[in-house]
Amino acid sequence: MKMPSDTVVHVEHLHKKFCRNLKRSLFYGTLDVTRDMLGLPYDYGALRQKEFWALQDINFTLKRGEALAIIGQNGSGKTTLLRILNGIFPPDRGRASVRGRIGALLAVGAGFHPHMTGRENIWLNGTILGMSRREIAERFDAIVDFADIGDFLDAPVATYSSGMNVRLGFAIAIQAEPEIMLADEALAVGDLQFTLKCYRKISEYRKSGGALILVSHGMQLVRNTCQQALWIDKGVPVATGGAQEVCDRYEQFMMEKDGRRVGEQAIGAGIINNDPLTRITKVSFLDAAGQDRHEHRWGQPMTVRISFDCQRPVKDPIFTVSLFNPENIQVISNYTSFDGHHWDHIEGRGCIDFRIEALSLRPSVYTCMITFAEKGDVNNILEWHDKTYSFQVTSGGRTSYGIFDPLPRWQLVC
Repeated sequence: MKMPSDTVVHVEHLHKKFCRNLKRSLFYGTLDVTRDMLGLPYDYGALRQKEFWALQDINFTLKRGEALAIIGQNGSGKTTLLRILNGIFPPDRGRASVRGRIGALLAVGAGFHPHMTGRENIWLNGTILGMSRREIAERFDAIVDFADIGDFLDAPVATYSSGMNVRLGFAIAIQAEPEIMLADEALAVGDLQFTLKCYRKISEYRKSGGALILVSHGMQLVRNTCQQALWIDKGVPVATGGAQEVCDRYEQFMMEKDGRRVGEQAIGAGIINNDPLTRITKVSFLDAAGQDRHEHRWGQPMTVRISFDCQRPVKDPIFTVSLFNPENIQVISNYTSFDGHHWDHIEGRGCIDFRIEALSLRPSVYTCMITFAEKGDVNNILEWHDKTYSFQVTSGGRTSYGIFDPLPRWQLVC
C-alpha cells in the first residue's frame, strides 16, 4: 500500500521475535540465512524453542510535523521498535515503512569513537547520519555552537560526561536535518538550560516538517514534547492516542503495580509513629459532595481530610500536607502553622480538613505525605506518613503543561 504524501512512518501489524539462548540464536540465524539463499519457504510467524515475541501487532502512523512518544516499562520493546525503524533489525511479521532520512539518538554517545576528539567525531557521526563533507563543513560551526562543550571539543570523547555526549550527539543529529528524528531518552541526561534549548530546536524542527519519535520514562517530558503516545507493555500495545490521556493511564498503572492503588494506602508504607497515644487513623480525598474519591478532575475542589485519635492532649498541634508528582518533585507543602492556623490543643477523635478550592495540578497521579507534630515545632513529629497515599487528577479534556496550572484569566488590554 502506498503511503500518503504527508506520512513519513507507517507501521502495520509489526512483530519481532528474539531467542533467549545465544547458541540457539546463532543456529537459528544460520538456518534462516541458508533457507533464504536456497529459496525455501518458512513461517516466520511461528515461535521456535527458546524464542519469544519482543513486539506483537504494533500499529501507528506518523505524519510530517508530528511528535509521537513510545512509553512503557524497561524491557517492553521500545528500543527494539526504534531499531527496526532505523533499519538495524528486520521485522519478522508485518512491516515498517519509512520515508526520508532518519536521525537517530538511540544511546548516549552512540556512533562516537571514544578515543577520537569531539571535532573528529562530528565528521564521523555526521557521515554516519548521511551528511556529505560539504554539508558537515557548512554546519560545523552551528553544531559546535549548539553543543556548547567549550574546550572539550578537542578532547577525546572518552573524557566526556554523559550530558556532554548528549549535547554533541543531539547537535549533530538535529543539524543533519533528517525528515525523522528517533530519540531514546536523549533529553533525560542534559541540564535544564540544554533541555530548554532542545525544546526550542525541536519546535523549529517540527514547524519545518520534521517528525519526532521519542522514547522516554519521563511523563512530563512526553507531555511537553509530544501530542500522541503509544504505550507498550511486554511487547504488546496497551493504548495509543493523545499524550495526556495515555500518560494518565500509564501513571495509574505504574502506581497500582507498585502496590498502591490510586486513592488507597499502601500497606505498611512509610508510616512512623513516635507516640502510641496519638494516631492518624485515616486520610481521605473528598470531592465537592464530600465523597471519598480516587480520581479528581482538574479545576474542581478537593479536600484532604486527616482523621486523628489523640488519647492525650496534644498542645499546639501542627499538621502538614505535601504532594509529589511521579517525577518525585514536591509540588506543594503546606503547614497549618505557616498558613496562620493555630489551636491551643486537641484531644480525642476528630479530623482536620485541608481544602483546595480548585485543583490547579496538571493531570497526573500524585502521592501525599502527611505529618503531625506538637508544641508548635515542626521537628517534634508525633506521626509521619511518608508518601503513603495517592490520588489522580484527570484533565476533563483540558490540555496543560508544566507542574501546575495556575487557572489564569486572560484579558486583552488595549
